[in-house]
Order: sequence, then structure tokens, then C-alpha cells
Amino acid sequence: MRACSKSVRAADGDGVRTAVRVLAEGGLVVYPTETLYGLGVDATNANAVDRLVALKGRETGKPIALLVADRPMAESVVRAITPIADVLMRRFWPGPLTIVLDADPALPRPLSAGTGTIGLRVSSHPTATALVRELARPVTASSANPAGCGPPTCVSEAMGYFAEAVELYLDGGRVPGQPPSTVVDVRGDTLRILRPGAVSADALHAAVGARSAVLPAPRNRRRMSPRK
Repeated sequence: MRACSKSVRAADGDGVRTAVRVLAEGGLVVYPTETLYGLGVDATNANAVDRLVALKGRETGKPIALLVADRPMAESVVRAITPIADVLMRRFWPGPLTIVLDADPALPRPLSAGTGTIGLRVSSHPTATALVRELARPVTASSANPAGCGPPTCVSEAMGYFAEAVELYLDGGRVPGQPPSTVVDVRGDTLRILRPGAVSADALHAAVGARSAVLPAPRNRRRMSPRK
């Protein structure tokens, strides 16, 4: 789909419905979340995912996180929900916690970038939530900026990056920006923080209690950086 880009108020139900149609046709949509503006495609559409990667100029080996509507949708894109992941989903979703699990191999390969993992979260922003629920498929949660550029906190910044390369922009006003979502790897019996963010290590520790050690993000290593 190669329609002319335009801005639509996120609070407008017609705008969300239009965005869902764009996503269903393989197009790209910029949308607001509780942290930053995201660049969304239907995560099950391999051609759309390839377009997103090409547009962002994303580094090889960097996975792309997904927004899901709920736990059942999360289960559809991972091999298994671990006990620790289950605890965190119940405690922090919807909200700014990205949970990394083993990816379903049927997902388009650029999403896991060869790592075999995928990051998931349920957004607490009504527009982001509506997009995923109405599409009934996961939506990419990559930040709406080219690689190496600052993530946008308003739609005009995203339009400055991508202009008409993106079919539709949903304008939800200025969003908070930092901190981004916390990213945690819970594939095993240990919770490892891959990126500090809005959910603190103390809050994670309180949630998992004696179930798991909470390991801090390693120093001097490139961290996984899904958008929010």
C-alpha cells in the first residue's frame, strides 16, 4: 500500500479504524504509546516487516519487539510462557515492561534477528491497545525513528523522519518519552534486565520474590533495544 501520508487524531475512532485497514494491507503506521511514538506493521506479514527494517536502517542482530493485546496473543508468538513471565504479565501488563521469551519460529525472521527470541508487551496507551485488538494480530513496537536518531515524542518529529514513506500517522499529542519500557529476559529461571527503564529493578524483585534472582543489565555490552 502506498497512500499519501496524513495525520489523524489518535482519539478519533475513525483514525484508529483507518490505521487498522492500513496495517491489514501491509502498510506502516506511526502511533502513540505511553512512552514514545512507535512504527507499526502487522508482525505476521513478512513483507511489511521487511519494509520496516529497510525504512529504519535497523542494525543486523537487533530484534524488534511486539505489542500484543493479551496473554493469549502472546502465547501465539512464543514457544512457551515461563512461570516468571506469567508472574510479570499479571503484575505489570498493561504497561512499560517488555518480556523476552523464545520466539515461535514461524514469525518473520527479522523480528528475532537470528536470536531466537522475541520481546512482548501490552501497552497501557488506549490507541496502541485499540490498534492491536482491532487488528487481532501483534503489531511491531519499534520506535518511529531511523537507526541512530532520537525516538520521537510527537507526531511531527516522526513525520520529519519518514514523511510519505509511512502511510498513516496517528497524532496523539506529545507523549512522555523517557524512560522507555524496561526489557527483561525471563526464558529460564532467572530474570535478567536487558535494559533498565520505567519498571524498576526493585519493583521486579518485589514481584518475583524468591522465584528468581534479578540480574542487572551487563555493562559494556550492547543492550537489546526494542522501542518502548
